[in-house]
Amino acid sequence: MSTKLRCLLLDDEIPGLTYLRMLCEQIPHVEVVKAFNDPVKLLEEAKQLDFDLCILDIEMPGLNGLQVAQLLQGKPVIFTTAYKEHAAEAYDLEAIDYIRKPVQKERLEKALQKAADLLSATKPEKQFVQLNTNKGKTLLFFDKILLVTTAETDKRDKLVLLEERKELVLKNISFEQILSFLPSEKFCRVNKKDIIALKTVKFFVHDEITTNINTASGNELKITLSDSYRKDFIHKTIQ
Repeated sequence: MSTKLRCLLLDDEIPGLTYLRMLCEQIPHVEVVKAFNDPVKLLEEAKQLDFDLCILDIEMPGLNGLQVAQLLQGKPVIFTTAYKEHAAEAYDLEAIDYIRKPVQKERLEKALQKAADLLSATKPEKQFVQLNTNKGKTLLFFDKILLVTTAETDKRDKLVLLEERKELVLKNISFEQILSFLPSEKFCRVNKKDIIALKTVKFFVHDEITTNINTASGNELKITLSDSYRKDFIHKTIQ
């Protein structure tokens, strides 16, 4: 896959969920879209999230991981569990892999690479997404996006600068939701209110990015590079 493997995580135990997220974030080709400790919340939000794979704990009160996998209707899953007796059921659901707890990074990395290989063979790269905008339901093509920033009129909305000096307002959407569907190798969040297309970067210094986007006055647009996002930005620009 040319983009990162976008994952949802589910474990009802917070320490286990935190540990799993930490391991995933150490694997370069993996992106954690969201982590859940409640299976019902995952199922409710999954409809609005763009993801490739779920990593599910099996033993949970209420809905267990096997039931969640069935309700996800064919989404690829990797199961984690401390109990070996669920292995047969997991493979009956065509799980990509089944990992025994405590999860080891090497074992998780192997399972995620297997998932990436399977998905890259079957999944075409997404080129656009349909969203609610100030112009109604609109197809937003990723290759046309230059910058996504907080709208001045309503902070819940996001202003998108497009090629050919066009603009579009995305209604009531978070930066996290936007990042979940943008190709991660082509876009980067650089501060609390800006996501930029990496193709717009002309050069950068420690705390500022100069882009090839022209402002209304004809100057090159300069954007703050915050400490929290610098490491990820630099990593992506040297790829």
